[in-house]
Amino acid sequence: MDARFTEMLKPFLPFLGDQPITADTPLRELGLDSMQAIELMFTLEDTFGVQLPDDALTENTFATAGNLWDAAVKAMPADAADTL
Repeated sequence: MDARFTEMLKPFLPFLGDQPITADTPLRELGLDSMQAIELMFTLEDTFGVQLPDDALTENTFATAGNLWDAAVKAMPADAADTL
């Protein structure tokens, strides 16, 4: 996962404390609610210049940091994903 991504997640996870964000970090358990998930999606899209497809907007995508990162990488152009 990209360092910008993990830093971007922190404000959306009020119960994170000083835990590191890993691929298995459970976003819902750490305080991400439905409204924040929408804000997070827009922030992710703006930060990485991607558009998450509608079929990626599922509960599973927002279940863990790794799932969300995978969805973001899949939405990136191939050459952009290779540089991360």
